[in-house]
Order: sequence, then structure tokens, then C-alpha cells
Amino acid sequence: MRKYIKNIKRFIAVTMIVIMSACMLTACGNDGEELSKNEDGLVEITFCLDWTPNTNHTGLYVADALGYYKEAGIDITIVQPPEDGAVQSCASGQAQFAINAQDTIAAAYDMEVPLEVTAVAAILQHNTSGIISRAGEGMDTPKGLEGKKYSTWDSPIELAMIEYVMKNDGGDFSKVTLIPNVITDEPAALAAKQTDAVWVFYGWSGINAEIKDVECDYWYFKDISSELDYYTPIILANNEFLEKNPDVAKKFMEATVKGYEYAAKNPEEAAKMLIEGDETGSLKANEELVYKSQEYISKQYIDDAKSFGVIDEERWNSFYTWLYENKLTTRDLTGVGFTNQYLPE
Repeated sequence: MRKYIKNIKRFIAVTMIVIMSACMLTACGNDGEELSKNEDGLVEITFCLDWTPNTNHTGLYVADALGYYKEAGIDITIVQPPEDGAVQSCASGQAQFAINAQDTIAAAYDMEVPLEVTAVAAILQHNTSGIISRAGEGMDTPKGLEGKKYSTWDSPIELAMIEYVMKNDGGDFSKVTLIPNVITDEPAALAAKQTDAVWVFYGWSGINAEIKDVECDYWYFKDISSELDYYTPIILANNEFLEKNPDVAKKFMEATVKGYEYAAKNPEEAAKMLIEGDETGSLKANEELVYKSQEYISKQYIDDAKSFGVIDEERWNSFYTWLYENKLTTRDLTGVGFTNQYLPE
């Protein structure tokens, strides 16, 4: 999650390779025949994560552990993203579902030949990302970044958002010192003064700062500007899979929604299932963080929405309109890339 915001330039650089591989994989692996089934007759579905397992993913592990997928006739395999990312894996047909975010997926839609994926659910209802900094040093507002060191991924959207909120707060973005973001532990880096400010997701890095007793200031982008309250993370699906297997897609999403609804109501039990289901073993050494993160993020899954997964059209479009108006996309993506039709009614 610490590196959830990926470099858009890198995303674009691999895209042409992905398009060619997608065509080949689709031609040989998803030609309208029935989906593969295991020996028990369950439909095999591959779900590609965006990063190592974390509390954004808990509902998937809960749904698997509690047998919701099996009840829906599905055998889910959760995999780590390949080198070129979860979106490419999903677009090529290697995975039927994947996780990404509305900001980073914009590059996939802003192509002459857009990647064939669609957002089918929001994992969190609001953008919980923002800027974390050492407490009491004046960076509790965007303007406070003037004269400070900010660790950046050098993503055009990332930097444009920083400049936008600073300008709205009366600040001057040109006075920020940009340094490469090579941080793996944000609280430790702040405490050691390796940097002054970092873009993080509060549900992981902010909670980690609390656990490590590193006093920090934090502000959310969504609180500064409503058009930056975009959806991150989101569940994506392969378009051809959706078109040819709508009933399977709906059953999969119904089971997934049940998993996240359970996690929303039972954070402690859900965190335990996540840790036990994590085949990478990366969470066992950070159990306190997982449990505290889950306590926070369980409240974010549904929040003010009528149910888990719903994507608000106006909010989705507001962000993509903002991207276009700020010349961060070459075409207007308003209304592009999402649907609620596979969620339970």
C-alpha cells in the first residue's frame, strides 16, 4: 500500500507491449468457450492484487475463508501483480479481476486503443490518501509545503494535485523541493528527517505512524478539494469476460460484497482471516498494524454509501473532468470506465 500510487510514466511506457500480448492471450485464452472449472465443478477465477496483501483486500480473503465464493460456484485464486502491473494482467485476460485506482487507470483509458477493463466496484467510498509530515512544522495545510522536501514518484497526476491544492491554499508549488520517493517506512523516514512530507494512505501508513509513536500532521486531499475525492482503490474486470460471462461476474461480485460487508462489521475477525489467508507471509510480522488498520478501514468500506461497492457517477466524473481540464489526459474521460451493474441489487 505504501507504493500504491504508481508512476504513470512507467505505466504508459509498457502499454504498447501489453496491447500486443493482450491480443495474443485473448485470442488463445478467452475465445467464448466455457470458463475453466476445477475438479469440483467450480468456475476458476483469477484475481490480481495491486500489491502485497493488505487491508484493502480483506473482503476477498474473508469471502474465500467463509465459503462465499464456493457457495457461488467459484474457485478464486488470488495472485500477486506481474512486473507490468495488475491492470495489464486483467486487460490481457490473465486475470478476470484486478485492483487499481481511478487516478492510475486513467492512462489506460486515455489511449488511442484503450485497455479493455472496467471498474465494477469501489473498495473504499472516499479517497483516504493525503500528505503526512512531522507534527508541528507547519505542514498541516498544503501551503505549508513551501520550503520543504517532498518525496515524489514523479507522476504527472500526483504533482498536478499537489500544485492544485497548494495554489488553492495560497501556496507556491515552485518553492517545494522535490526528492525521489524511495521510502519503505514513512514514519521512520520522517522521524529521521530523510524527508519532510510524503503522500500516503492513512489506513496503512498513518496508522503505522500511530503505532510507532511518531507524531505527524496529516491532511486528506478529499478535504481540500471535492474533485479530488476520487475512487481508490477499485475492483476492475476484463471487458470480454464481463460481456461473455455476466452471470458469473454477478455471482463473483455478490460473494465479494458479502466478504467486505462482513469485514465492515467484524474488523478483528476479518483481520485474522486476512493474515491467515496471506500466502506471501508478509503480514505475520506486522499483526498489530493489520488489526489497527482493519479497525480504521472497515469503517471506510461502505461509509455513507447505500451499500458496498457503489460508484457515484457524479464523483467519478468530477475527477476525470478535472484531469481533462488540467490537461492531464488528452481526451475527456468523463463517464468512462465504470459500471454498477454487476453489484447486487
